[in-house]
Amino acid sequence: MQYFFKENGSGIKVMKIDILTLFPEMFTGPLDHSIVKRAQEKGKVEIETHFLRRWTEDRHKTVDDRPFGGGVGLVLMVKPIFGALKDLKKKESKIILLSPQGKPFNQEKASKLSKEKHLIFVCGRYEGIDERIREHLIDEEISLGDFILTGGEIPAMAITDALVRLIPGVLEKQEAVQNESFSRFKVEGKDRQLLEYPQYTRPAKFNNWSVPKILLSGNHQKIDTWRLKKALQKTKKTRPDLL
Repeated sequence: MQYFFKENGSGIKVMKIDILTLFPEMFTGPLDHSIVKRAQEKGKVEIETHFLRRWTEDRHKTVDDRPFGGGVGLVLMVKPIFGALKDLKKKESKIILLSPQGKPFNQEKASKLSKEKHLIFVCGRYEGIDERIREHLIDEEISLGDFILTGGEIPAMAITDALVRLIPGVLEKQEAVQNESFSRFKVEGKDRQLLEYPQYTRPAKFNNWSVPKILLSGNHQKIDTWRLKKALQKTKKTRPDLL
């Protein structure tokens, strides 16, 4: 699968991410700093937020209503989201609903999404969404985990951050994403997903806490063996489900 689909004026291919939300102002901080900011400045990704109320027709700009059949809370209406997606969607688009009912997000999914050409994130809110949105308008539903947030904005930020750093050329050293937590390694002939090995830096001794001698040896083959062993130990201890 090829990365991106659009070219800017310099001929650099760009991934496009559109975020459909009731609170676009929430994104101005997290997406304007650090690696995500640099990715946009490099022309590797274009991120745009869209205010859902733009696609309403009444003077109150209503986007939600009471659920049929009764119940507490309000439900996002299908019509504004339908109108927004009609304007934003392209042939290459992948539309993702962010809600606690989706499949759990993980590093493997981040890697797959980083190869998409155009992503549209629909941020759920309130009591939920009209089920017709789920049935007819989206391609996939993703959750950050088995807990409830007030809306899909924070998941959209987290997923954007996770996938943007995987786009080739975003990080100065691409190998930085190859040997980190949830990367896959060969262990005893089997493909294993491991947590990252322990990391240390200067000083070599602090408060009588010393860096393992092997890391100061300069023997990179032994260091690699040690790191793999420690990664396996850490995974067995804290995330045995990965094994």
